[in-house]
Amino acid sequence: MKKLIILAAALCTGSVFADEGMWQPHQLPTIAKDLKKAGLKLSPEKLTNLTDFPMGAIVSLGGCTASFVSDKGLVVTNHHCAYGSIQYNSTEENNLLENGFLAKKLGEELQAAAGSRIYVTENIVNVSNQIKKGLTGSMSGSDRYAHIDNMSKKLVAECESDKAYRCSVVNFHGGLEYYLFKQLMIRDVRLVHAPANSVGKYGGDIDNWMWPRHTGDYAFYRAYVGKDGKPADFSEDNVPFKPKHHLKVNAKGVDDGDYIMVLGYPGRTNRYRTADEVKNTFTENYPLTKELMGSLVETIKGNSEEGSDERLKYASLIAGLANYEKNRGSMMESYHKGTTQQRKDQLNKELRKWVNKKSSRKKQFGGAIGELDNLVATSHATYKRDTIFGYASISSMMSSASRLYRLALEKQKTDMERESGYQERDLNRISQSMKRISRRYEAKVDQAILMNLLTRYAQLPAKERIQDVDRFFSIDDGFSEARLAKKLDKMYAKTKLGDEAVRLAWMEKSVADFEKSEDPFIQYAVKTYKARKALEDKSKDLSGKLNAVRPKYMEAIIAYNKSKGLPIYADANSTLRVTYGNVKGYSPKDGMYAVPFTTLDGLLQKEIGEEPFNSPKKLLDVINKKDYGSYYKKDIDSVPVNYLGTLDITGGNSGSPTLNDKAELVGLVFDGVYESIIGDWDYDPSLNRSIHVDSRYMLWVMEKVDGAHNLIKEMDIVR
Repeated sequence: MKKLIILAAALCTGSVFADEGMWQPHQLPTIAKDLKKAGLKLSPEKLTNLTDFPMGAIVSLGGCTASFVSDKGLVVTNHHCAYGSIQYNSTEENNLLENGFLAKKLGEELQAAAGSRIYVTENIVNVSNQIKKGLTGSMSGSDRYAHIDNMSKKLVAECESDKAYRCSVVNFHGGLEYYLFKQLMIRDVRLVHAPANSVGKYGGDIDNWMWPRHTGDYAFYRAYVGKDGKPADFSEDNVPFKPKHHLKVNAKGVDDGDYIMVLGYPGRTNRYRTADEVKNTFTENYPLTKELMGSLVETIKGNSEEGSDERLKYASLIAGLANYEKNRGSMMESYHKGTTQQRKDQLNKELRKWVNKKSSRKKQFGGAIGELDNLVATSHATYKRDTIFGYASISSMMSSASRLYRLALEKQKTDMERESGYQERDLNRISQSMKRISRRYEAKVDQAILMNLLTRYAQLPAKERIQDVDRFFSIDDGFSEARLAKKLDKMYAKTKLGDEAVRLAWMEKSVADFEKSEDPFIQYAVKTYKARKALEDKSKDLSGKLNAVRPKYMEAIIAYNKSKGLPIYADANSTLRVTYGNVKGYSPKDGMYAVPFTTLDGLLQKEIGEEPFNSPKKLLDVINKKDYGSYYKKDIDSVPVNYLGTLDITGGNSGSPTLNDKAELVGLVFDGVYESIIGDWDYDPSLNRSIHVDSRYMLWVMEKVDGAHNLIKEMDIVR
């Protein structure tokens, strides 16, 4: 315990450079001076209490962040975070993506996409001692993985004795620490309001990651619970959830230089990866995934007409793939233009020199660092196959068959012995995923996606492929595109898994039922299971081995950074973090300065009347009339649309509320500038800028364009 306390203290010390760092709430008092210097008026200690204001108003959507903005469970997030639910409720006849949506009263609100959840974090506990108890240096990787998994499942089971909660054990610093997160899980989520795509996604992929920006990236959900106030499945009898805290919305916004902070759930950063991991990622993995995502987008578009119901079903997937394709391309460009690799190589050299300088440090860290290098090389050996197989989950037929068969196998075990993801706690989530397919599947498109991926797979060296998969698709005796196409034609013609009722029925069937099935995708799942399971077991063994050495490497990094006075914070891992800074422009190139605000007038300069620069006519009319209302900002002579901040963010922060020095909502963070994309791996204070939609623009569109007066009246607006 003493060692953990010392380690926790080490993690919370060190000078903060610029606004770098995604800080755990309990760390904030240790950087109080920096927060106050930046402009925070609240006590930093207040931000450590998860059930107090404002932390109690911040929620996770399981991939994005959101926040309560009324005492009736109204939740605001990004338009792109609600995109799946908008698409889920869209048809050719009533295209909500194109037209937008507004419920004027509770009864008009629409069910969000199946499986949508709102998670309210109520408690975080350090459980490192419990997880690590019983771990030994002589354990195999598989045994180590199993021990950590079993201990985690026990803690989660105890935490979830109240079924209203969803709990998880998350590791920090590669397994140096473990925390148990307890979240209230609200299961009835409804779509309340979303502007049209031509507002919420203005600029589309062209403007993605770019500045200047003019995007109204916001949307509203509402959380519902049973009449007893407890989480419940969707029912017409449910009532709006009453959160203990909600944010006030500031209609005066912020000025250049003002303090801002974002409270949210950033997805993943990799700032402490080894030099070899960085090199492998940027020179091999990212080029592959970028090309793959672009190819899949073209495959989907080539098999579905613009505006058709088929295209609508894949709108959310296309948006996600296109976003990440541009992300990967931008990261690679930054990597090759910049000095990231050189500095990682230098750190690698300096760290080893620092470790070897003292015999005690060499004894403590030296062996683990060398072993980590070896394991990194091993993990990279099959990255092509693993990447292609990972993307195979995009095929609804391939993924649903494999998941359903695995469920049947796991249900033969006691609940605690089952694979994580297939326990009783997961059955509702699996059921919802099977239902979601109904609005996200079209046989022709799914078949084209699978054809694309299997063609790539077949071109891998034979030693990297999987014999049972080769045999099933007749690739073992040489690849023929025509033969594969014929095989897939037969599979899609014969399968019944495209029917929602059939998929749900398979959740109750036995292993014997699967083995007797003549459904071709079920046959695939059965005949390739052992081979796929062997790869999974190999991956777990590697993960366990990494868990034995990565924490030692991180201890060395932390001690080294502390000796240099560098900031010490954990990589993002989808858990609650606080990041802070100021409204500020930047200089992306020599002789060029980007001002921190964009305006309605700037939007008019971009407008061409064609997608993605095709604002609603009503919005353009109101701008031309200079009807700014109470949202006018004098120094820019217009209404501000988006603004820049120095905040350290990444994916998962999308939808996070941007708060001022008094914790009032002054916008939503939704993107970063092109030059800061590499921030997932490498932080540069001069170029790192976050992009926020201004609360004044949100309210202006709601009031002047969409007529969302009922929502404006419902929220607490600070004017």
